[in-house]
Amino acid sequence: MSDPELPWSMTISVRTPTEELAGWLERTLLPEVAREVPRAHAELHRSTPTCVEIEIRARDTGSVRAALNTYLGWVHLALATVPRARPGPV
Repeated sequence: MSDPELPWSMTISVRTPTEELAGWLERTLLPEVAREVPRAHAELHRSTPTCVEIEIRARDTGSVRAALNTYLGWVHLALATVPRARPGPV
């Protein structure tokens, strides 16, 4: 991602206890990343089998802050549903 129109960047790294959980989180976030947050762009990567990274680029500090809050909210929601969706370790 090297768009001069989006000079601000931030990376969220989510380390999970298992590769299975990282894969589930990645699949959960893919539709949200594809949707695009206004004035920002995001990409999803797996830096290791148990780590999901969300790279956010935005036009200005307000946009990167808003996108960061949005993606952190989606990560929190996704991980908070795991115990209810699937009992036992993941």
